[in-house]
Amino acid sequence: MSKKRPHIEGTFFRNEKGYGFVKQALENKKDIYIAENHTKGAMNQDIVWVELLAKEEEGKSAEGKIVKIVKHAKDSLVGTFQKSRNFGFVVPDDKKFGSDIFISKKQFGKAKNKQKVVVQITKYPQKGKKAEGKIIEVLGFENEAFVDMLSLVKEYGLPYEFPENVLQEARSINPLLDKKDIPYRKDFREEAIYTIDGEDAKDLDDAVQVTKTKEGNYLLGVHIADVSYYVKEGSELDKEAYLRGTSVYMLSQVIPMLPKELSNGICSLNPQEDRFTLSCIMEITPKGKVISSDVTKGIIRVKERMIYTNVTKILEKTDSTILKRYREDIPAFETMRELAQILQKRREEEGSLDLNLPESKILLNEQGKPISIEKETLGIANSIIEQFMLIANETIAEKFYWLEAPFVYRVHEKPDLEKVEKLNRFLYSLGYRIKKSGDTIYPSAFAEVLKKVRGTEEERVVSNLILRTLKVARYENENKGHFGIASKYYCHFTSPIRRYPDLFIHRIISFYLAHKYEVTGKWKEEYTKKAEKAAQQSSEREKIAQTVERDSEEMKKAEYMEDKIGEEYNGIVSGVTSFGMFVELENTVEGMVRFEDMGKEFFTYREDRKILVGENTKKTYRLGDSVKIRVIQADKATKRIRFQIVSEEE
Repeated sequence: MSKKRPHIEGTFFRNEKGYGFVKQALENKKDIYIAENHTKGAMNQDIVWVELLAKEEEGKSAEGKIVKIVKHAKDSLVGTFQKSRNFGFVVPDDKKFGSDIFISKKQFGKAKNKQKVVVQITKYPQKGKKAEGKIIEVLGFENEAFVDMLSLVKEYGLPYEFPENVLQEARSINPLLDKKDIPYRKDFREEAIYTIDGEDAKDLDDAVQVTKTKEGNYLLGVHIADVSYYVKEGSELDKEAYLRGTSVYMLSQVIPMLPKELSNGICSLNPQEDRFTLSCIMEITPKGKVISSDVTKGIIRVKERMIYTNVTKILEKTDSTILKRYREDIPAFETMRELAQILQKRREEEGSLDLNLPESKILLNEQGKPISIEKETLGIANSIIEQFMLIANETIAEKFYWLEAPFVYRVHEKPDLEKVEKLNRFLYSLGYRIKKSGDTIYPSAFAEVLKKVRGTEEERVVSNLILRTLKVARYENENKGHFGIASKYYCHFTSPIRRYPDLFIHRIISFYLAHKYEVTGKWKEEYTKKAEKAAQQSSEREKIAQTVERDSEEMKKAEYMEDKIGEEYNGIVSGVTSFGMFVELENTVEGMVRFEDMGKEFFTYREDRKILVGENTKKTYRLGDSVKIRVIQADKATKRIRFQIVSEEE
């Protein structure tokens, strides 16, 4: 390769149309455009070397050509088998992959026509020839119950089943507490402690209690399952948990980080059962300030296993049966609400961002078919647990930051000023602005705009755009603060059953407690390296989990709309692009409206204001506009929904 054109390494992201972009390996470097005839047959997400052809200009990306494929992203994938007499093809579910896969007759295995399969790639596409492969697993026909979810699991290589050695280790753990350890723990068993979770939750890893002191302060106890007591470092359970990084929630299905013997059994804070915990006890003033805290090994016995809806009914006094059943617990929940509202008010004053983006509630039948989709409504009980977990996470992070302990923090850095400027160009047109202080931006500037748009038609759109402007939160072994919640110190401490970073820092905390905070430099040095690896692995696994969870939702939304073709709905414009716009319905389903589906008029896209303008009538579509649409296409396989604007003349 010539010295004038050195190669650049990066990841190739292929578009379905053939062209793509290379995301450079070096941070803060912009993507390089790759035309279809310069891809060298690279597949989606391959690691490649690029030779630069044209430098970046205003409004135009740098352009390059791929000169070498360093590493293929996939050696197997999921698709639909299309069988002929002597050969067949697998059509990949990942439409960006770039090639159907040729299957010779001897490589069919037991696959039948139109079944979902896993295919191993034996030859990558070269010089116009398709990829070749062999079928290594048959998942079933697409319309069979939960085959679609299994396809996603296989597509992303999620560890679906636990290896036998991991299960054996889990089963070998005594389900009864070891009485020898009880005297070394603080005994909370006589105190009124509650779990508050969703109705279907089985892995209960947090329990709470609130009382008041004589001085009028609040004593908040956040008791977290002591998973590290059972999952020892270097054990088979620990290795598997590290590999998985997190539990994955795919609507009605869960791929847990730990086997059910632990996640639903001995670690879960089930009611009326003695359980070991790592407990954080905080004294909090009526202004929401933590004035003292203690973290300790504990033993608890949960008084009641509460669900969000029942606690909300108790506090809103809407159900006499529920009120009667829990009458002696009502004062405890009222004190919890009191403290949660104080903490929430303090957060708002400090600039914590409440994006208020509703989640989807998708109900499936026994065959896995979506039978209803609606906006998830959260009550006061959800807010209570959210506020208590946030303050516990902050308290733990700050305590161990000042101890200079090896740690895994939850990091959310400040957004790029360039992105904020771009957001402001749109916000100006609505009469809003993110204020800066020189080159510094504070969370309160975003919080101020979110407060102003609350309850307006453009609230959802502005919240979405702010979310896209912010950086993605991740795990790091260095504390860099959390911009989104306006916090200097933050970690994930409260969910060790389902998140590896929480389990890792529980191990650190337990070590400090066992050694009365006298920890040597050598140990710190060793665990700083371990923390770095754990943070990186956990961030990567979290990304995959979020992608799978999003894909499962989009798939079910598209499937739900498949029998709604021709039906009309009201929605709001949620996105505007150079090829049309997106419209979101009240039930959170989103679909694409292409230019050709917007009537007879030709529309142009004005990026600076994020609007579409009609050439003749000057009809304008902007983010947040109310529109009426007709469903014209929905495809579960591609996870896409297509709408058409219903004109006023119809």
